Amino acid sequence: MPAAINRYTKAVAQANGRSELRLSSSQGHEDLVVPIEHRMPFSGDNSWANYAFGVVAKYRDAGYPVGGFDVRFESNLPLGAGLSSSAALETATALVIEALLGLDLPQTERALLCQSAEHEWAGVPCGIMDQLAVNAGVAGHALKIDCSTLEIASAPLPANLSAVVVDSKVKHALADGEYAKRRADCEAATAFFGVEFLRDVTIGELESAQVQLGERVYRRARHVITEMARVRDFAAALEACDTAAAGLLMAASHSSLRDDYEVSCQELDTLVDIAGGLGAIGARMMGGGFGGSTVNLVETAGVSRFAEDIVARYREETGGEVEAVAVKLVGGARIEKVE
Repeated sequence: MPAAINRYTKAVAQANGRSELRLSSSQGHEDLVVPIEHRMPFSGDNSWANYAFGVVAKYRDAGYPVGGFDVRFESNLPLGAGLSSSAALETATALVIEALLGLDLPQTERALLCQSAEHEWAGVPCGIMDQLAVNAGVAGHALKIDCSTLEIASAPLPANLSAVVVDSKVKHALADGEYAKRRADCEAATAFFGVEFLRDVTIGELESAQVQLGERVYRRARHVITEMARVRDFAAALEACDTAAAGLLMAASHSSLRDDYEVSCQELDTLVDIAGGLGAIGARMMGGGFGGSTVNLVETAGVSRFAEDIVARYREETGGEVEAVAVKLVGGARIEKVE
């Protein structure tokens, strides 16, 4: 149940009349010149380009007549903070391609092309959530996504609540394999039950198969099944402005991510505990885990104080530094013509 926020990756681009891409970034990466027909993923210091050129390759392979262009990416999204910086880069590239070709693909089709690029070029077997959130964000709302049908429903954030993202400064690399391991565990569970998705398994069926599944696969599947129920309940809590229920669901979600899915870390757990002590309505880790950020729902009137206090309290308890930023829920990615 994601949302688009007012942190951005911007791509400034123009056609260059050649059969090549010229890629540059404000993040300190070396500039790259890549033939349109390039077919191999990049490695090492150039691996960041897989998220951009991979999208070019997917449009090219889908039959769109992608021509050469120069593009520079600028971003105020921290990398590896669980804020979907990869999906933002992919979507920015997709919109550049569409603007240059005069296309306007449906949001879901664009998101699927970006997801496919991340799978095949970056080597991350991600779901569709990040790409859909970046493309289909609705101002002031979270998105309730059905990943089977790709149907999206928006759920309003109550006006008296705001979101604060706290970056733990602990970085993760999902391609290192931990994300893939968890996905493999979930696929083992679906194979055991003979279904395509864990949404088709009830919690009762899972409990009865605990011994046969083995403890690890059982706990991975339990996280997914109970998390889907929490998403439904959280959407209902937002609709009803039931902040107490929303907060309890966020706490249960973080506990499940920590204990059953095992993707949290000490820094994130500490931040969630501190947030509760400072009066947050709810707090949980966000993103793929193993570092990154927490998302905190806070009374709007106390946002600035909360952001200051959680940074100070974390420093007192651990000696470490984090960054807390109040964010707004905004609309999805868009094209702006520059004269």
